[in-house]
Amino acid sequence: MSTPREKTLTEAEVTKWLSENLPHWRLEDGWIRRTYKTTSWKGTLMVINTVGHLAEAAWHHPDITASYAWVEVRLVTHSAKGITEKDLTLAKKIEEVVHWQPGKDGVLEGTPAGDLRFSYIKYD
Repeated sequence: MSTPREKTLTEAEVTKWLSENLPHWRLEDGWIRRTYKTTSWKGTLMVINTVGHLAEAAWHHPDITASYAWVEVRLVTHSAKGITEKDLTLAKKIEEVVHWQPGKDGVLEGTPAGDLRFSYIKYD
C-alpha cells in the first residue's frame, strides 16, 4: 500500500509564505534555502548539529553545505517532488532555534557580545 504524496505548493505560495514568515529564506532551483553566517568552524559545527537534531526529530532531512564560516540549509520534500508544508514547518523551527538569543528574554544572559572567544553565529 502506497501513501499519498504531500501537496506541493506553487512557487507563488512558497514565495509569499517565505516573505511573510521567513524573510531570510529564499526559493531557488526548487529548494527553499538559508545561509547562516558563523564566526568560526566551531559555530559552523554548532549550526550543523542543531539543524541535524531538529531534522532527525522531525524525520525530514535537509541538504547541508558548509564551510569555515557559513552553513547553507536546503529543504525540499523529495517524495512530493516539491516544496510542502513539511519544508516550511521545519525551516521555521530551524530559524527559531538557530537564531534564538537568550539574552533577549531577560532571564538567560546569552553569550558575551563582542568577545570572539564565545561568539559563534552572526545574527541577522
